[in-house]
Amino acid sequence: MTTKNYHELIKDRIYIGGADDVKDMMEKEKADVIFDLRAEAPEVEYDRVHSPIVDDAEDQDESIKKSINHVVNAYNEGKKIYFHCQGGSNRTGTVAVGTLLTLGKAKTIEEAEEIAKSARPKINVKPEMKVSLKRLFPNS
Repeated sequence: MTTKNYHELIKDRIYIGGADDVKDMMEKEKADVIFDLRAEAPEVEYDRVHSPIVDDAEDQDESIKKSINHVVNAYNEGKKIYFHCQGGSNRTGTVAVGTLLTLGKAKTIEEAEEIAKSARPKINVKPEMKVSLKRLFPNS
C-alpha cells in the first residue's frame, strides 16, 4: 500500500498537493486539468495551466482571484481538478480556502481553512495571503 502525498479537497473532484505529486495523482485520479500556482514556471512533463501566485509578496489579490476563478470555473464545467504550488502548503492553501468560500462549502475564511487543513494537514496560509483573502472575501 503506497501513501499518497496529495489530498482530496472536494470528493472525487478537486485534489491538492505539491509539484512532486502530479505524476502519482494523475496515475490514480486522472485529473482533467492541472493548475500550477508556482510563480516560477519550470519545464514539466505534463499539460498544465500556469496560474502564478508569488510567494512571500504583498498584494497578490489579482493573482489569487484569478487562480480561484480558474479552479471554480473548471469545477462548474464538471472537470476533475488538481492544483499545486511547490510544496502544497501556502499558495495551494490560499486557493483552497478561496475555492471553498466561492463554492459555498464554507462561510468564513477560518472555516474554509479548517476544512482545507483537515484535507491536507500541512496547509499553512501565510499572513500576507490571509490579508488578500480578507480583501477578496470581505464578508467571510
